[in-house]
Amino acid sequence: MIEVKFVGGKYVANINGKIVKRSNKSHMDYVIRKATGGASSLAPLALKESRFTINQRFGFVSDMVSMLVKGDQASIVVSGPGGLGKSHTVTKALNDAGMRDVTLLDEFEVGGKINTTKSYRVIKGYSTPKGLYRTLYENKDGVVVFDDCDSVLKDPVSLNLLKGALDSYSRRVISWRADMRDDELPQSFEFKGRVVFISNISSDSMDQAIITRSMAVDLTMTTEQKVERMRHLVSLAEFMPEYSKTEKLDALDLIDNLQDEVKELSLRTLIQTTKIRKSAGAKWKDLAEYTICG
Repeated sequence: MIEVKFVGGKYVANINGKIVKRSNKSHMDYVIRKATGGASSLAPLALKESRFTINQRFGFVSDMVSMLVKGDQASIVVSGPGGLGKSHTVTKALNDAGMRDVTLLDEFEVGGKINTTKSYRVIKGYSTPKGLYRTLYENKDGVVVFDDCDSVLKDPVSLNLLKGALDSYSRRVISWRADMRDDELPQSFEFKGRVVFISNISSDSMDQAIITRSMAVDLTMTTEQKVERMRHLVSLAEFMPEYSKTEKLDALDLIDNLQDEVKELSLRTLIQTTKIRKSAGAKWKDLAEYTICG
C-alpha cells in the first residue's frame, strides 16, 4: 500500500523511490495503479481537513489584515496554492481599512507627502538581503506586503532581518553591521511597521521563527474546495463585472464537470473560460475544453 499525503494543494506519493505529485486524486490513483499493475490503490490519505470552510478561511484573512492595520498584530502569513485570490483578498482588505497603495511611486506628484503610517507597498519577485533591509527602512512605519517573494523566506540573512522586524519586544530594532557603502541607510533603525507574507509555500515548510511571530492562515484546498471558492466569487457582483452572471456560471459549470481533467484549476482558468463562453459562439464548450484540458 502506497501512502499519499496532501501537501501544498497537491497529492504527493513516494512510488518506487520517486516523488510523484498530482493535483487531482484520480490522477494519482491512476499513476499508482499503473506502477503497481493495478494490484494496489491509494492508502488512506494523510490529509488533515480543517473544520472551517475555504470561504471562512478567506474571511479570516480579511480579519487578520484588519488587526494588522490597527496595530494589534505585527505580521500575518497567508499561504496556499496560487491563482485563487490570496493577493486580491489581502490588498482589498488593506484598501477597505483606509490604507493607500504606494507601490508605484511614479503615480504620485513630485514633492507630495505620503502618510507612511496609512500606506502599504507590495514587493514581488526576488530581493537580496540588502534590498530587504532598504525596503524595511523605507517602510518602517507602514505595511510591507511580500507577495510571492519567497527569496526573503529562504535566505538566512534575510530571515534574521525579518526576525528583528517581527520581534515581540516593545522596540523592534533591525541592524545591518556589514559594509554599508551607502550613506543614506543607517546601520540600525527601529521598525514600527507591519509585514504581510503571501506565499505559495506551505506554512509547514517555512521557517518556524516567522510562523511563531505571526498570525497564519493556510488556504490549501482540495479540488472540490477550489470549485467552492470559485462559486463564491462568481456570486459577487465585483468579480468580472463586465461579464454576465450567466456567462460566468456556464463557465464554472463546465470547469466543475471537467475538474479531474483541467490542467490548472485556478481563477485564471475561470477567467479564460468565461471569455471563451462570451466570444466563441455555439461551440464554445469544445474550444474551452481543449484550451483548459489540452
